[in-house]
Amino acid sequence: MNKKEVLISVKNISKIYELGEIKVKALDSVSLDIYKGDFLIIVGRNGSGKSTLLHQLGLLDKPNFGKIFLQGNEVINMKEKERTKLRLNFLGYIFQEYALIAELSALENVMLPAMMLTSYKSCKHKAKTLLKKVGLEKKSDNLSSQLSGGEQQKVAIARSLINDPMVIFADEPTANLDTVAAKEVLAIFKALNKEGHTIVMVTHEKEEEAYANRIIKLADGKII
Repeated sequence: MNKKEVLISVKNISKIYELGEIKVKALDSVSLDIYKGDFLIIVGRNGSGKSTLLHQLGLLDKPNFGKIFLQGNEVINMKEKERTKLRLNFLGYIFQEYALIAELSALENVMLPAMMLTSYKSCKHKAKTLLKKVGLEKKSDNLSSQLSGGEQQKVAIARSLINDPMVIFADEPTANLDTVAAKEVLAIFKALNKEGHTIVMVTHEKEEEAYANRIIKLADGKII
């Protein structure tokens, strides 16, 4: 059997937040590997550390202790400019609140992360292809305010793919969606994973665990 390629590895990371004189340990000596082709779902109660862990894996935050490796390269001590470059080139993000720019069209929102990396023509063509992939080719000129919640999340998925990320991170992407829209979004994730995309998703919905090939559960900042 071929050994799976490790894309991201965290070693004994801890994250502590200071709230006045109170210290809250959001993550407590967590170690985890993300393998190429994973559809990994992170579950746990509110406050268990799910989103905090996702932010560490996605290089959106830094732990107080421990190490994080991206394809074998330690990234915590990199300058922020280098970390930003890694996020832009290798990682895709989908958030609960969609994080679209209201003044831009669906097409422009998808294009945005690639604008500084490739030509406008190439970027536009790829963005159109991705909107078609998520079923929104007919709404490419609509502003985000003219789209439903499910449609906005599909735009966010297309945007996360524009730079061919190594890993896609999704933080409770169905939390604000109705049942039908949530199933459509999850079906897109499943299809992307079958195509070879690596996905790491946080959820608190028990039924969504069926989409994963790996599940980890957090409690009090630890993997249980």
